[in-house]
Amino acid sequence: MNRKHDWMKCISLRIMVTAAMAFQPLAAAAQETASRPDRAAFLDLYKELVETNTTSSVGDCTKAAGQIAARLRSAGFADRDLTLYVPPDRPRDGGLVVTWPGSNAKAPAMLLLAHIDVVEAKREDWVREPFKLIEEGGYFYARGASDDKAQAAIFSDTLIRWKQKGVQPRRTVKLALTCGEEGTNERVLNGAGWLVDNRPELMKAGFAFNEGGGGRTAPGGGPDTLGVQVAQKSPRNFVLEVTNPGGHSSQPRPDNAIYRLAAALTKLSTLQFPLHLNPVSQAFLAQAGALRKDEFGAAMVRLAKDPGDAAAAGIVTSDLSLNAILRTTCVATLAQAGHAANALPQRATAGINCRIAPGETADQTRAAIEKAIADPEVKVLRSAIQERPVAEAAPLDPAILKPIATIGAKHFPGVPVIPTQSTGATDATYLSKLGIPTYGIPGLWNDPATAGTHGLNERISADALYRGRDYIYDLVTYFALH
Repeated sequence: MNRKHDWMKCISLRIMVTAAMAFQPLAAAAQETASRPDRAAFLDLYKELVETNTTSSVGDCTKAAGQIAARLRSAGFADRDLTLYVPPDRPRDGGLVVTWPGSNAKAPAMLLLAHIDVVEAKREDWVREPFKLIEEGGYFYARGASDDKAQAAIFSDTLIRWKQKGVQPRRTVKLALTCGEEGTNERVLNGAGWLVDNRPELMKAGFAFNEGGGGRTAPGGGPDTLGVQVAQKSPRNFVLEVTNPGGHSSQPRPDNAIYRLAAALTKLSTLQFPLHLNPVSQAFLAQAGALRKDEFGAAMVRLAKDPGDAAAAGIVTSDLSLNAILRTTCVATLAQAGHAANALPQRATAGINCRIAPGETADQTRAAIEKAIADPEVKVLRSAIQERPVAEAAPLDPAILKPIATIGAKHFPGVPVIPTQSTGATDATYLSKLGIPTYGIPGLWNDPATAGTHGLNERISADALYRGRDYIYDLVTYFALH
């Protein structure tokens, strides 16, 4: 109880400001670029990174890492500061680690982590060329414009600006640009995981800043909230498998493998895992709920205080995004069956993607699936898809959270900073193996409904990109110097 009280006490800092938020039109950022040479230089770096294809199919992370290294050398970094790594037999999966020694060797190092690989994008599906940075209507469009090349470019640009200004960090600062974060199968190598296992000395740090924070776009522009990701769910994949002797399709049989699998999937579709709140999700509900002046917000606050409040839970979990935060979820994402149009299926399989709440295990999840299906002829197997380590929540440390909010108040007056738990997963899971608390920092907000992240026509507003860059620069500089 004392530990939980301490965690909630940390959260009670609230990190909220009362000044009215000043609206800044999307076009203002673009207009200001011409009068700020540093923005023009940043845009050039960002454009080169975005337009370098880094998909797993045909892209080249090694090339992209080399381009960033060349810019750092031009800014004054020595070769000894730069580690361009290429895992054995993976010539296109390389990355870059920058190590900038601080003046105080006893101060814990700060690691800036960003991935430079991107999800696949087919030109025939997109409105615009996905690997050409296009500015249109106050937005930048391209694959990776947001996830995660915006943050990778900002981190790299920050180090370049420090060199130009003669900044000397007090603590050692590390920048890791890695490949493979977007990988979802055994053919993809995760660069952050490879570094942790093979070059841990390059990654060791007292804390790390990563993607995953962000925030949502307010109706009038700018962010309505800023999130600090301190926890995330763990993805685990299973396969439902039904086998059968099969036979000629002219003689149907009741134990058809496809029908049996379909029945199992129907049962799975109604499986609801119990609510599993933790200090992070409770703090999120309390703070986000307090911002809403309606019945839904009141229910969020009640649920934060009493996770057993069934009425409040019913209201809150009617929102699909909140439901996914508060419990383990499993969903069918792949299906394959049969071998010929005129033959009964001998095998039918379905891929099941689960996002497991912190504190629960894959074995518990598998047992729940088996119980829900209740058919011994349907095997529940672990998938061969690449799995990340189990995520560990970062501590709700005021020494980290308070500066994030204080500097946020300078850049985004009136916008609250709220700790969040992601339904997805990032490379922070690999850093857990080294005991590095990792925070997904805010600044780069977006509208999930239109951002196109992992989907079509990915974009980020120029306002978010440029203002987020300024915020992240000030934030990272503060921690480098303190």
